[in-house]
Amino acid sequence: MSAELIQAVRAGDIDATRRILAAGADVNFRDSEGATLLMLTAHAGNLNMVLALIEAGADVNASDERGWTALMKAAYNPDQDRGFADVAQALIDAGANVEAPIGFGIRPLMLAAGYGETAVVETLLKAGADVMARNEGGLTALMMVKQKHYVDVINLLHEAERDAGVGEGSCASKNAPGSNVVTFLKPLAKP
Repeated sequence: MSAELIQAVRAGDIDATRRILAAGADVNFRDSEGATLLMLTAHAGNLNMVLALIEAGADVNASDERGWTALMKAAYNPDQDRGFADVAQALIDAGANVEAPIGFGIRPLMLAAGYGETAVVETLLKAGADVMARNEGGLTALMMVKQKHYVDVINLLHEAERDAGVGEGSCASKNAPGSNVVTFLKPLAKP
C-alpha cells in the first residue's frame, strides 16, 4: 500500500491519495530517504496535494534526519530552480515552524533568500521569520544574499531589518566620507 501511496502522491492524484489514506495508509509515511509525503509534495510545489495531505492530518513540522521539513522543501527546489510561496503559505497557515533550521543553522528564510526567491522571502517575513537570525557562521539572511545581487530580496531584507530597528537600514549613513556605495534600499514611504 505504501508504494501505491507514494506513486499517487508523486503523480498528484488527489483522489487516489485520499482513497489509499481512507483505507488505512499512514499520511506521515516516509520514503526510503526519510521524506514524508508532505515533504515530497511541498518540494514539487503541488499546492492542492499539500492541502489534501494537511487536511488528512499530515505533520507539517516533521523533519528528516538532516532537519529538512516540508516548509524548507517549499522554500527552494533546485531541480525546478524555484520556490513555492503558495505552498509555503499553506504550510505556515497549518502551523509550520518558520525558524526550524537544517544543517549549519540555515533557516527557511536564509535558504529562500540565498536562491533569490522573493515571493517565498516575503511570505516568510510576513509570517514572522526572524530577519536577524544568524546561522552557525554568524550570518543573517541579508549577509548571505548580498553577494548574489538579488536586488528584490536584498530590498525586502533591508526593509525588514529597518522595521525591526536594526541593520543597515536603521541608520542615516554608515559609509565612509568620499566612498562610492550603491544602495539598493527603497526610500521610506511618506506618511
